[in-house]
Amino acid sequence: MTEKSPHILVVDDDREIRDLTARFLRKHGFRVDAAANGREMDDHLAVGRFDLIVLDLMMPGEDGLSICRRLRSRIDVPIVMLTALGEETDRIVGLEMGADDYLPKPFNPRELLARIKAVLRRSGSEARQAAGARGSLSGNADNTLTFDGWRISLGRRELHNPEGVLVPLTAGEHDLLVALAERPQRVLSRDQLLDLTRGREAGPYDRSVDVQLSRLRRKIEADPSDPVLIKTIRGGGYMFTAEVKAG
Repeated sequence: MTEKSPHILVVDDDREIRDLTARFLRKHGFRVDAAANGREMDDHLAVGRFDLIVLDLMMPGEDGLSICRRLRSRIDVPIVMLTALGEETDRIVGLEMGADDYLPKPFNPRELLARIKAVLRRSGSEARQAAGARGSLSGNADNTLTFDGWRISLGRRELHNPEGVLVPLTAGEHDLLVALAERPQRVLSRDQLLDLTRGREAGPYDRSVDVQLSRLRRKIEADPSDPVLIKTIRGGGYMFTAEVKAG
């Protein structure tokens, strides 16, 4: 394990789960700190930089949803939320708050490991770690997709509006937008989008794509209630309607 290893913060009030999760992730090459609540999390964030936070939803005091909302207003760090099994509403709200993925409890540690690796890949953390060793990401920092005056920088994982203003996106929102923009005028189902952005199939009640898409529309559509760029195709999925140019 080196200083280049991704740094994970596990926030869970259940000491046994917290300790077991931390040990498991350390065993698989991550640097890991652990916190029992939001206050301890803040103490860690004040002195260290983290590549991802594993955040339990149900905690006494300040719960995971409140913490997630607070984090999103302060820092851009990927969040994997742990939720109670069957609490679909909480998962949807968690995604609305800005979580990048979720995993219901009880969970298989290997599934959590897979989710963490996928989110880190999407967020670019692993690429940045590797770039630190190589020295640069300039090889693909200038690759762009443009549509209707908007510009996506693929290397920097940034979106700028037609006025040139940076529009913050979560890792999930960025990957969803890229998946759509790379396939304009094509109908993509929810399952296809989930596979493209997260590398897994949708469960029967998995609404993560719908939630991320709703958030994305609020950021790029002139009228999110009547979307023009990302159309819903009844019985089919979604279509990106704009002309896209690669640069």
